[in-house]
Amino acid sequence: MTPESYAKRIGVIVGDNCHIDSSTSYGSEPYLIIIGNNVRIARNTSFFTHGGVLPLRVYYNDPTLDHFGKISVGSFTSIESNCMIMPGVKIGELCIVGAGSVVTRNVPDGCMVAGNPAKFIGKTEDFYKRLKEKYDTGTFGMTGEKKKRMLLSLPDDKFEHKKDIIIPGV
Repeated sequence: MTPESYAKRIGVIVGDNCHIDSSTSYGSEPYLIIIGNNVRIARNTSFFTHGGVLPLRVYYNDPTLDHFGKISVGSFTSIESNCMIMPGVKIGELCIVGAGSVVTRNVPDGCMVAGNPAKFIGKTEDFYKRLKEKYDTGTFGMTGEKKKRMLLSLPDDKFEHKKDIIIPGV
């Protein structure tokens, strides 16, 4: 059974052409999660549709206290590894959620977010243009050996480089 068919079987609404890692966790209410078309969800992503009330039930002697939030992920969105999507979050279309992010607020269409809590880091369209202009290697679909030869032959400026961390007072 594919990860996508498993998600559907447990109640997640999953669109067409999605790529979901088998380590994805949907919690105890997967039927409150909607995933659009052409979505990629990388390994160890967790969706939370509720949480945090058990101690309140005990403290306030309120045994039926409960709350939930539906989650939706728009089409053409990529959620990278080790993310947590919290109750009630709506992630728009054409979004990228950076690895390790904790998404506690809605993400508008066409935005990239990252961090804990996730914050806006840029527009997806600008990211695409930068990749296309500076870093596109055209290697997608190549065999492993052909891709290896191609990548090892490229100049260093064809690879993405990160800026230094800013150290205050230095």
